[in-house]
Amino acid sequence: MRLHALDAWVRDTAVLTDASALREILRAGARAGGATVVGEEFHVFPNGAVTGVLVLAQSHLSIHTWPEFALANVDLLSYGDVRADDVLRVICERLDVVRSSVCSIRRAVG
Repeated sequence: MRLHALDAWVRDTAVLTDASALREILRAGARAGGATVVGEEFHVFPNGAVTGVLVLAQSHLSIHTWPEFALANVDLLSYGDVRADDVLRVICERLDVVRSSVCSIRRAVG
């Protein structure tokens, strides 16, 4: 099991306050990586920031946006055959990321 943490700075901050677009971006990333979505929850805060989580059969994919910093934090915790590189690549493409940083941490199982 691995946790992939992406910090992504975007060109256009409008996407960071669009919960519908963010939902589709996460779903597109999950599809690209072969993940199976089994549930979801999204919340829009008073400043427009969004937190969204896709519950995956292989764990979860989440996003937290910070429009005031042009920043999205994306976490993918996965196991099995999810292709994390594909998930994060599609998310970066769809967010129109200008700069990003990714770290990957092996998580203990059992």
